[in-house]
Amino acid sequence: MDINKLLKLKKLSFKKVSNFLIVVIAFSVSMLMNLPRGLKLFEISNTLESQNATISISDLILRVIFLFVISWGVLQLNANWRYQLKKSSLFFEIIITLIVHFVILYGSVKLFIFIFSALNEKSQTDEEIGFIYFGYVIVFIVLFFVAKILRYQVFREEDLLEKEILKQQSIENELTALKNQVNPHFLFNSLNSLSSLVRENKEATTFVTKLSFMYRYILQSSEKDLVTLKEEMKFLESYIHLIKTRYRDRIIINIDISEEYYKSKIPVLTLQLLVENCIKHNEISVDNPLEINIYIDRNYIVIENLINPKISHVESTGKGLSNINKRYLLLKEEHISISNLNNVFKVKLPIN
Repeated sequence: MDINKLLKLKKLSFKKVSNFLIVVIAFSVSMLMNLPRGLKLFEISNTLESQNATISISDLILRVIFLFVISWGVLQLNANWRYQLKKSSLFFEIIITLIVHFVILYGSVKLFIFIFSALNEKSQTDEEIGFIYFGYVIVFIVLFFVAKILRYQVFREEDLLEKEILKQQSIENELTALKNQVNPHFLFNSLNSLSSLVRENKEATTFVTKLSFMYRYILQSSEKDLVTLKEEMKFLESYIHLIKTRYRDRIIINIDISEEYYKSKIPVLTLQLLVENCIKHNEISVDNPLEINIYIDRNYIVIENLINPKISHVESTGKGLSNINKRYLLLKEEHISISNLNNVFKVKLPIN
C-alpha cells in the first residue's frame, strides 16, 4: 500500500469509534436493563413483583428509549467526544470526568422522573427512585468500561497502522540506500580512472584526491547531525583547495582557530556552506579579491568578509543561513548570529 494512502487512512481513523457500534451497544444495554419489566409485562416472569411495580407498554417504551439515549450519550462521551478536546493534566481530567458524569446521572434521573410523572399522572415512591438511581449508576459504570474497551481497540488499530507505515518507510529507505550505493561506486571508480590519467600532473592529481575525499565525507556524514570541529576543518581545507584551484589569488581565506577548540561539535557541513555563501554573493576578481576570515571570538566561530556584491544577478533562495540556524536550534538549542555592519558581513556560530 502507498505510504500517502496509509497516512491518509491514519488521519481518517483519528479517534473515531463507529457510530453504528455505539448504537448497537446502547440499544443492547437498554433492552437488557428493561428485560425484567418486559418479562413481567408479558407474564413470563414475576421478577418485579416484590416491588409492586405497575408496568404498561408505554412505561416500558419510555424506559427503553430514555435509557437508549442516555447510553448512547455516555458511550459517545467516553469513546469519542472527550478525546477530541485539548489534553490537560490527568488529575484535572479525572475531576472533570467525575463531575460531568455526576451531572449527567443526576440530570437524567430527574428528567426521567419528571417525564414519567407527566405521562402517568403520578409520582414515584422513594423506593422506586432509589432503585432508578442504583440502576443508572450500574449502567454508567458498565458503559464507562465498555467505552474504554472501544477506545483501546481504536488505539490498537492506529498503532498497527502506524507500524505498517513505518515498515513501508523502512522498505523504501532500504531501496533508496541500495540505489545510492551504485552512484558512489561509479563516481569513485571514475575519479580513480581520472587520477590515473592525470598522474603526471601533480595539481590535477591533488584536485581529484581532494574532490574524492570531499565526496566521501559528504556520504559518510549524511548519517550524522553533529561532527567535531576538527573533522569540519579537514573537510573545509579540501574545499578551499578546490576553490583556490579555480580562483587562484583572487580569493584569500584566513583561518585562525586553535586546536583546543577542535573537540567542539557543530552541525555537519556548516563551515563549508558559509564559505560557499561568501563566494556566491561577492565579486571575485583581480582588482577585487575576496578575503574571508575564520576565527574564534570568545565562544563563537566567526566567518566574516567585506561586502562586495556581484554585478550580475545571483539566483538565491535565501534559505541557506535560515537552514543553518534551524539546525543549530534543533541540535544545540542555540541561534547563530548574523550581522551586516560597516560593510562587513559576519556570521557567528556558538560553540561549547
